[in-house]
Amino acid sequence: QVQLVESGGGLVQPGGSLRLSCAASGLIVSIRVMCWYRQAPGKQRELVARITSSGVTNTADSVKGRFAISRDNTKNTVYLQMNNLKPEDTALYYCNAGNSNGVPYYWGQGTQVTVSS
Repeated sequence: QVQLVESGGGLVQPGGSLRLSCAASGLIVSIRVMCWYRQAPGKQRELVARITSSGVTNTADSVKGRFAISRDNTKNTVYLQMNNLKPEDTALYYCNAGNSNGVPYYWGQGTQVTVSS
């Protein structure tokens, strides 16, 4: 059974940093396409960052230069380092693992990030 468990969210002031973690079980993150998505109230879920099995990373233009995705194969965990956070980054952040074809398939329960002074 696949489980993705996110953690690390919380309340932070503008300009602050957070690191989200996604601990996986039932699959190996190093051979999957792993992504972070977010969904703000009243908005569609959007892709924030992606890392392929070969380690290639991509980030959305809205977070480029501020967010970075990485993984620790020994811990079977994917991270999202978020720096210089802005109020518009406030959202529920989800971890996603692709299926064998790389299509987004497995979802975590989400972790809330709130950026506010």
